[in-house]
Amino acid sequence: MALFPGSGVSRVAARCRAGPSQTPVFSAKLRYALHRAGETRPCDSGWAKRGRLCFSCGQQEGVLTNERVERRLAAVLAADVAGYSRLMVRDEEGTLARLKSARKALVDPAIAAHRGRIVKTTGDGLLVEFASAVDAARCAIEVQRGMAAQNAGVPHDTKIEFRIGIHVGDIIIDDNDIFGDGVNIAARLEGIAEPGGVCISDDAQRQVRGKVEIAFDDMGPQNLKNIAEPMRAWRLRLESDAASAAPARSAPPLALPDKPSLAVLPFQNMSGDPEQEYFADGMVEDIITGLSRSKSLFVIARNSTFIYKGKAIDIKQVGRELGVRYVLEGSVRKSGNRVRITGQLIDAVTGVHIWADRFDGLLEDVFDLQDKVAESVVGAMPLSLQQAEIERIRRKPTDSLTAYDLYLRSLAIAHEPDKDVHAEASRLCYRAIELDPQYSSAYGLAAYLLILTRVSNWSSNLEADRIECIRLARATLKYGGDDAIALARAAFALAAVGQQLDEAISYVDRALVLDPNLSLAWHSSGWLRIYSGEHATALLHIDRAVRLSPLDLEVYGMEGARSCACLHQERYADSILYAERAVQRQPRWLPAFRYLAAALALSGQIEQARKVVARLLEIS
Repeated sequence: MALFPGSGVSRVAARCRAGPSQTPVFSAKLRYALHRAGETRPCDSGWAKRGRLCFSCGQQEGVLTNERVERRLAAVLAADVAGYSRLMVRDEEGTLARLKSARKALVDPAIAAHRGRIVKTTGDGLLVEFASAVDAARCAIEVQRGMAAQNAGVPHDTKIEFRIGIHVGDIIIDDNDIFGDGVNIAARLEGIAEPGGVCISDDAQRQVRGKVEIAFDDMGPQNLKNIAEPMRAWRLRLESDAASAAPARSAPPLALPDKPSLAVLPFQNMSGDPEQEYFADGMVEDIITGLSRSKSLFVIARNSTFIYKGKAIDIKQVGRELGVRYVLEGSVRKSGNRVRITGQLIDAVTGVHIWADRFDGLLEDVFDLQDKVAESVVGAMPLSLQQAEIERIRRKPTDSLTAYDLYLRSLAIAHEPDKDVHAEASRLCYRAIELDPQYSSAYGLAAYLLILTRVSNWSSNLEADRIECIRLARATLKYGGDDAIALARAAFALAAVGQQLDEAISYVDRALVLDPNLSLAWHSSGWLRIYSGEHATALLHIDRAVRLSPLDLEVYGMEGARSCACLHQERYADSILYAERAVQRQPRWLPAFRYLAAALALSGQIEQARKVVARLLEIS
C-alpha cells in the first residue's frame, strides 16, 4: 500500500463506518460533494453469499448438519475483469456490451472446447471447473491470447482485460455449486494476476509443465488472503505470443539525468532457502539507501527496480525503462554466520561490464559488507566525491542483528493489502524495537503501518492509534534525525494524524537535503504541500517521486496525490483521470475512490459519483 492523505476516514456517506477526517484534505466543499454522491447503503458482505458458504472466504455461515458432503479433486479457474469498476463508471452500457460480446465470441466457446463447466458468474467474474489442470491452462491461454488480439488498437481506458487464477485441489459440491480451498485459492491467485495474465498454483504448475507449450515465471511464495500458509505461485509467460498477435505500444525511453544514474536490481538469493529472500532483498534495500545519499548520483528507488525480481532481463531494456546509465546486479549467500555478496556494475547503454567483485564476511559484519559494495560501485563510476559524501553512504542502522532481521521481515510484507499480514508486519516492528529501543527505522515503519491501518478501515480504536502513531513518529525523530527515510515517514505521520504541518514540512525538507534521490521523501512532501495549499508545488514533487521510481508498485498513491491536488485546483477532468489510474492500479485503495467521487460530483456527474461511492462502501 502507498502513502495517502490522512486517516482516510472521511464522512463519505451517512452509513460509512468511520468518523470525520483528521486532515485538511477534505474541505467543506469536498465533503459536500461526497455527501451528495454518498446515498448508497454499503454492501454487507462484498461477494454475495450463497447458502451457508461464502464464495470469497469459504467460511460456514449457518448451522452444520449431518448431511454427507460430496467432494472431488478438480482444476478451478477463477477470472474477473481488471478495472471493472473504472470501466463501468466511464461507460456502463458500453462496458457491458463489450463484456457480453467477449463472453459470447471467445470465452464461453473456449471453456466448452476444453471441457470446462461454468459454475457461476458474478457480473464481471467467472468460476469454472475443469477435469484437469492442462485443460484449464489451455483454456486460459486461448482466452488471454484471443483477448490480446481483440484489444489491438483499442484505447487502454476501454479495454476488457481478464485476470485468471488456476488451482488444483479438493472441492465441495453443493447444488451444482462448488466451495472449499480449491475455489478460494484460485480466487486469490486471480487477484494477484496481472491484467491479461494467468497465475497458477505450484500444484497446478507441476501438472501442466511439459504438457503445455509455454514458459513460466516463478513468483515465489505468496501470502494469499485467508490462506494460512504462503503458497508458491507461477506466472504464465504470454508476452511473446501476445506481442506477435498485437504489437504493444512501448513508452518512449526516459531521458538520462545530467549526472551518473544507477539502478540496483534485486539480488539473487543463493542460500538455497526461499525463506531467506527477505534477507537478500534487505541487502539491496540498504545498498540503495546508502548510494542514494550521494548528491552526485541519481539512484532509482527500490520499488521500481523490484519489478524485475524473478524475471529474465535485458540490461539495455532496463536502462531504457528506468532512464539510467548504469545497472548493478548481484547475489547474496547466507550460510550459518557467514555472508557472501557478489556484484557487477554494467553500462546499460553499451552492455559493457565495468566492475565485478565478491565480498565475504561474518554476519555481524553485514553492514560493513554493504558499505564496501556501495563504495566500490561509486569508485567504478566517473564521480568526484567529497569525503563527506562518502561518509554519508556509510550508516549502521542498529547494533542488533536480530532486530535488523526482524525489521527486514516486516519490510518484506509491509505493503501487502491484507489486514492479518499487516498486523504481523507491525508485530515484527515492535519486536525489533524491544531488542533495540533506539532503532529509528523500526519506529518509522511501525508508524507507517499504523497510518495504513487507519486508511484501510482496519482500526478498532482510531484515537488510540492516532496517539500511538504520534509517539512512534516522535521516537523516529529522536533516534533518526539524520536518516532521510525516518524523517520522511515521521513527517508524514505528524502531518497526517498529528496535524502538526509546519513542523512536518521542516522535517521532510531536511530529508530531501539528506537524500535528494529518495522517492519516498518526494512523495511525502507532495502530500504535505497539498495539506498546506501549495498544490502546484505538490504536483512538481510528485512528478519527481515518479521519475525516481517510474515503475513503483505503489505509484497508485502518487496518482492519488495528483488527483487530490488537481481537485483542489478545480481541474476536475484531470482529477478524474488520475483517480481512475489509481483505481486501476490498486482497486482496493480507498482514497482514490473518494477523490474520484468528489471530482465527478463537483463536475456535475452525480449519478456516476454515486456509483463510485457505492463501490467504495462495498469494499471498505
